[in-house]
Amino acid sequence: MTDAGPDLLPIGGTALASDPRVLAAARAIGARTGVDYTNDAVVTALLAERRRAAHKAQHRPLAWVSGLLIAAAVVWGMVFLQIPSLDRRAALAAGPLLVVAIAMYVHVHKGWKRELMHPALAGYRELLGVAMAHGLPLAHVPPWLEGRPSYDTTTTNAAGSRKGATPIPSYPKVDPPAVPTSAAHAHAPVSVPVPPKPPAVDEYERVADAGGWHDEAGCLLIIAGAVGAGWAWSETEPIGYGALALIPLAIIVWLVGRNQGSEKARLRAEAAEYVKAIAAAQAAGAQVPELSPQLKKLLHGTYVP
Repeated sequence: MTDAGPDLLPIGGTALASDPRVLAAARAIGARTGVDYTNDAVVTALLAERRRAAHKAQHRPLAWVSGLLIAAAVVWGMVFLQIPSLDRRAALAAGPLLVVAIAMYVHVHKGWKRELMHPALAGYRELLGVAMAHGLPLAHVPPWLEGRPSYDTTTTNAAGSRKGATPIPSYPKVDPPAVPTSAAHAHAPVSVPVPPKPPAVDEYERVADAGGWHDEAGCLLIIAGAVGAGWAWSETEPIGYGALALIPLAIIVWLVGRNQGSEKARLRAEAAEYVKAIAAAQAAGAQVPELSPQLKKLLHGTYVP
């Protein structure tokens, strides 16, 4: 599961319409950028298009060339500085190469940021900031939207994320509207229920960040057993052969890790189905809550089987 799938938006049009002030802001920003931010299909298409454009700008051939040139310049300089038999003055030739490579990288970075600063995308981030200021929760914020690496799943709060190149803007908190309850219900959109979270998803959230050490521990036990047995053989110390008992222990550790991995994979599948159900509910008009950090990582493709 990645940013591309399922189409779970940070916030749906129904949620935007639940607060008249946010709805007015959405219409005002949309009039300025030419995008109907209350139309979920339009926003989904916009995010997909701009994400492709940003990815293309960030991974263009010039980016790879600049990376290779930087590595070549560094290696060139180190080789001529570290080997006494070589003329150290030749290391100076790496300087111009490094300057050119850095200039190329800066050019690529500016192009990538220019794509992220597209007016329609900047307007959407502005709207998300307004929604948060009015107390509307964001289900998730794709890292690429804020110019963050995919593994950065920092939860954007009212203060905004400052890690990315294009963070969601921060606005002061706004008090709820002083509207009589009857009038508020009269203008409120029809409420669509959010799917309840299954116990398996709660369990996945609990264990998603746990484990992952069994393979390493098993290898260390195997190595320790082999080293102990080798020492016993070379030093004719029979007691050292007791280290061979670590080998069956390593097998047990591996089996435990395998069982835990299988269970986590089952729970991951349950969590993925739950996220799909949340996305479907949002598409039907539900105001979905903010996802947990574990589900955000699953949605953004950070957790892999």
